[in-house]
Amino acid sequence: MYEDKTLQYKDLLILKTIAETLNQNHDMKPMLQTTLEKLLELTGLKTGWIFLADEEPIYHHVADHNLPPVLAQDDKEPMRGEVCFCLKLYWKGLLSQAVNIIECERLHDSNTNSQCDTNNLTHHATVPLTICGERFGVLNVGSPGKEHFSDEELALLEGVAFQIGTAVERTRLLEQKEKLAVDKIARYIVDYYANTNEVTRQIWTINNLNELLLSVVTNIGTYFDWSTVAIAIHQGNRLTLRALYDKDNPILMNDSVHLQQKESADMIHKAFTEQKVCQSKNETFSFAALRQSENMFSIALPLKKQEPLLRNEPLGILFIGRETSTFSELEIEILTMLAYHISLAMERIRLYDEWQDLLLSEERNRLALDLHDSVNQKLFSLSLTAQGIKEMINDQNPLVVDGINDIQLLTQETLTEMRTLIWQLRPYSAEKGMIVSLKEYAEKIGLHVTLQMKDDVHFPVEVERILWRIGQEALNNVSKHARTNHATIKIQSIEDHIQMSVTDHGCGFVPEQVELKAATLGIIGMKERALQINGNLHISSMEGKGTIISVTVPQSREI
Repeated sequence: MYEDKTLQYKDLLILKTIAETLNQNHDMKPMLQTTLEKLLELTGLKTGWIFLADEEPIYHHVADHNLPPVLAQDDKEPMRGEVCFCLKLYWKGLLSQAVNIIECERLHDSNTNSQCDTNNLTHHATVPLTICGERFGVLNVGSPGKEHFSDEELALLEGVAFQIGTAVERTRLLEQKEKLAVDKIARYIVDYYANTNEVTRQIWTINNLNELLLSVVTNIGTYFDWSTVAIAIHQGNRLTLRALYDKDNPILMNDSVHLQQKESADMIHKAFTEQKVCQSKNETFSFAALRQSENMFSIALPLKKQEPLLRNEPLGILFIGRETSTFSELEIEILTMLAYHISLAMERIRLYDEWQDLLLSEERNRLALDLHDSVNQKLFSLSLTAQGIKEMINDQNPLVVDGINDIQLLTQETLTEMRTLIWQLRPYSAEKGMIVSLKEYAEKIGLHVTLQMKDDVHFPVEVERILWRIGQEALNNVSKHARTNHATIKIQSIEDHIQMSVTDHGCGFVPEQVELKAATLGIIGMKERALQINGNLHISSMEGKGTIISVTVPQSREI
């Protein structure tokens, strides 16, 4: 799992770097040359070339890197000669996606006609360059001795090809603008693509989801002068409006709508459930934050993980509203392109967070082992040494005996806290589940726990993991501060939410002291964890009556 997440994240980092490289140059050939070299550097492939193709049989060799001598001879004449197999497939419309292996016809023909070396390059992957259905050419990459490209490698190459196609189209339009400076339509189109380029450039610089969502709605609203822009995120069986730009006022929010409720079946619901672009005029929205006004033209576009690299799963909706007209084909094309980049950026951030969690989990495990093998053992040895000294002096000096007793007591308390810390550091086991893991943790720190679960409640693994950490901290508070060794963990469904509460009947504390105790009781950390799963943490306590820590999260089930 760790390796899979790392590979996915590295692929998305490659796409991010390629996007940045493409944005550094608006001159076609230098842009493609630099991008090809960067792609080969990032993937570890050794050679590649790009053809831009017109109507058959016209094509242009526009970029290459590290060609074998047999293709580089005579000022790269073999790259401009006879049409090869991959271009024939392209013109026949048979090259719709990345092809796993094509035995290189150019290499074979050139090698037959000369004595130059092929550097053991025999095969290459071929990827069509397209944008919104329009084809531009092909990208070929390979390495000496490499005769197979995995599905993951081909998926990555298709993502790169999409980005190259977008940049080629943008560059062509810029060239048209220079030639047709007086043409208002040309300027209009180029300005749209320029704005799109600026929005996507900023998308790939952000590594925090909330910051990304706020940046997206703000930049789209600002650059395109659209009055309303919003992003809704899919969470279990709900759509949650997370970011809204409304007439120059960008805000983060948390407005949820249940997908199975009939009253939520507006155009946003339809765009999500049917995974298609939807337009409407004077629509009434389920989200209260989306203002209703006459002559409001709206469009909703699905955000989704892209197949095959990202499994084509729905992520949410990009929503635009304005008061001028319906959205043209060009605008829909541009918004579709933006939705693609937003989806990739969201998935990159998710994978980055998971990757960081995996690294943190590994570091926690290593630290727990180090503490157990070194500090824990030394504390135990110190306790034995103190006991030995106590027996040797045979009560001859009461003051020394009292001092040794204090050392032993302190050592035992420290050992207990150390064992608790070691258990806190252990990574969450999804196989055992949250309930079993919390019960084991309670036993290890000396608590007797009563479990109450009224419903057959199921959580996504991420929610389980965070609730486990919150429950772990709450139980730790009981052990350290409540002056009791009994606690109750209760899990129940409340309408469309799940609530977990940890209750003790210990000493409690005055509610006004909650802020003063926040750091000691780990309240800040628990609240931050709850927010990560769109939840709320509530603490109720009364001096002499005990404490209740409860966390409530939206119920998440597969639709």
